[in-house]
Amino acid sequence: MKKVCAYLSIMLLLTVFVSNAAFAQDAKDDAATSTETTVSETTASETAVATENTETKTPATDKKSFHQMLKTKYIEGGVGWMTPVLICLILGLGLVIERIIYLNLATTNAEKLLDKVRDNVAAGNYDAAMEVCKNTRGPVASIFYQGLSRVDNGLEDVEKSLTSYGGVQMARLESNMIWISLFIAIAPSFGFLGTVVGMVQAFDDIEAAGDISPTVVAGGMKVALLTTVFGLITALILQICYNYLMSKIESLVSTMEDASISFMDILVKYRK
Repeated sequence: MKKVCAYLSIMLLLTVFVSNAAFAQDAKDDAATSTETTVSETTASETAVATENTETKTPATDKKSFHQMLKTKYIEGGVGWMTPVLICLILGLGLVIERIIYLNLATTNAEKLLDKVRDNVAAGNYDAAMEVCKNTRGPVASIFYQGLSRVDNGLEDVEKSLTSYGGVQMARLESNMIWISLFIAIAPSFGFLGTVVGMVQAFDDIEAAGDISPTVVAGGMKVALLTTVFGLITALILQICYNYLMSKIESLVSTMEDASISFMDILVKYRK
C-alpha cells in the first residue's frame, strides 16, 4: 500500500508540473502574439480592425475555465509559497487513498466468519477452522487464527493472544494517520506564513512608492491572502478525509472487539 501511495503522489506531482509548464508556455505564446500585433499596427485601418477584433474576443477571454483560474491564482500567490501547500495536499491525498484501500480490504463479514468457525469448532476440527481464517483477509480473521493456534495451551492463553494481537491490528489500522494530521496542521501554517511575508512586501511597496495607493495596497493584500485561502482549503479537504478514516477505523475496531468476545464464547461452549 505504501508503494501505491508513492506512485499516486508521483503521478500527481508530474501532472501539476506539466500543467504549470504548459501554462507558462501559453503565457509566452500570448506575449509573443501581443508583440507581433503591436508591430503590425502601423496604420490607422489596421488599428481599427485590431480594435474590432479585440472587442469581439473580449467576452470569450473573460470566460476562463476553473482549471485556468486555479493556475492563475496559484501563480499570483507566489510559486515559492504555494508549492509547499500543494505538496501537503498531494501527499495528504496520497496517504488518504492508501488508507481507504487498506481499510476496505480489511473489512470482513464477521458474522459469516464466526458461523464457519463455530461449525468447525463444534465438530472438533480446529485445523479446518484455522484454514478458514487463513484464507479470509482482514484483522478479524488474523485474530481468530492466532487464537485457534493456541487452543491447546488453554483458554487463558487464547484470550491473551487475542488481546495482544488485537493491539497489533489496531496499530496497523491507524498507520499513517499521524502523517495526515500533520499535513492538516502545517498546510494552513504555510499559508499564514506566506500571507505574513506578502503583507511585509506590500508595506515595502507602499514605502517605496511614498504614497498609500489603493492599487498597491489591494494588489499586495490579494496576493498575500491567496496563500492562506489555499492553505485553508487544503486543510479542510484533508480534515474531512481524516474524519472519514477515523470513523472507518472505529467501526473496524468495534467489529474486532465484538467478534473476539463471540469467538471466546464459541471456544468456551464447544471446546473439548
